Amino acid sequence: MKPIIIFRHAETEGPGYLGTYLNEQGIAWQLVKIDQGEPLPASITNFSGMVLMGGPMSVNDDLPWIAPLLRLIQEAYKSDIPLLGHCLGGQLISKALGATVMQNAIKEIGWGEVSVIDNEIAKRWFGNLKMFNSFHWHGETFSLPKNAVHLLSSPHCKNQAYAIGKHLAFQCHIEMTTEMVQSWCDVGENELEASKESPAVQQVNEMQENLTADCAQLNQIATRVYSQWIKGLAV
Repeated sequence: MKPIIIFRHAETEGPGYLGTYLNEQGIAWQLVKIDQGEPLPASITNFSGMVLMGGPMSVNDDLPWIAPLLRLIQEAYKSDIPLLGHCLGGQLISKALGATVMQNAIKEIGWGEVSVIDNEIAKRWFGNLKMFNSFHWHGETFSLPKNAVHLLSSPHCKNQAYAIGKHLAFQCHIEMTTEMVQSWCDVGENELEASKESPAVQQVNEMQENLTADCAQLNQIATRVYSQWIKGLAV
């Protein structure tokens, strides 16, 4: 099988638990460090799947790599190569597929419950799960592209995930590890202080109070999601 390609947009926002999962499954993957100026491939057809991780920038920023990355997403979609986006990655998929990325009503940072929408497609990805505690760190959100099926919602952000066939986009972060949460808290110290009045922003002590258990539970949910997603990998 061709390898999966994973795009990293910030040094602290790598594959996380997804990388662990793929290694355990013996699935080859290749990391493109956009944050270090590594070049994008000319085409996506040499890969079995395309994954986009998070990042602090906006998809609406005037950055030189955004337009060519959007074209690769469109190529993957048209070629039936499964897409998987986490936070910024989900926003990139949304924009590439014609949806809008805009400011969310409030900033959402830390652990918070997301509800699984009651439809058959959501059951395919999440089984009989009704809700779970996910991790969040975003100030923007996306509308749903054409043909998207809504999967997840939270009290502070309506569109937390959607699927279009084998393609999957998240606003929340299901890829978190304890190390990632700790590093984000360090890097985001000023943002946390500036956003402390938001009702959906936790401070460091809250985020890390039950960190090991919270990440372990989220990893279990991610395992189910990723196990479903790899079924669609191009041969």
